[in-house]
Amino acid sequence: MFLWFRFGILIINPVKNFYQSPIFRLSFILIAMLFNAPAFAQSQTAMNMKAYSDFKRVDAELNGVYQKILKSYSSKTTFIKKLRNAQRLWIQLRDAELAAKYPNSGTYGSVAPMCESIYLETLTRDRIKFLNIWITGIEEGEVCLGSVRMKS
Repeated sequence: MFLWFRFGILIINPVKNFYQSPIFRLSFILIAMLFNAPAFAQSQTAMNMKAYSDFKRVDAELNGVYQKILKSYSSKTTFIKKLRNAQRLWIQLRDAELAAKYPNSGTYGSVAPMCESIYLETLTRDRIKFLNIWITGIEEGEVCLGSVRMKS
């Protein structure tokens, strides 16, 4: 905007495209942030529930990968038996790692359920990556395939 005095009167001459002016843009952004600020605030209970639901979603994904391997390798009975044992032991290891990371239950405050769920989700994602090798296979030329199929 342009301001000037003419004959003792303040004259305001608006910018031709007021909506493109820096003042308008800044005002618009500030107002938008002000009205959206409450949308970003969450209670600790809501964050705990979100983290737990994220973990449960990843856990369901792990179960899907595990079931896919069981189905795909169903004729390999020795492998299936050993995979089931390995998965059972991994669950025990996962739970033991969680207990080791947070050994004093009830002393970590209201964020503890969220932190525990995030840690379980991380461990579960790592397990999914590990098990996916049996689904995707290993590149030709790898001599240590073991029970994993070669990529076709």
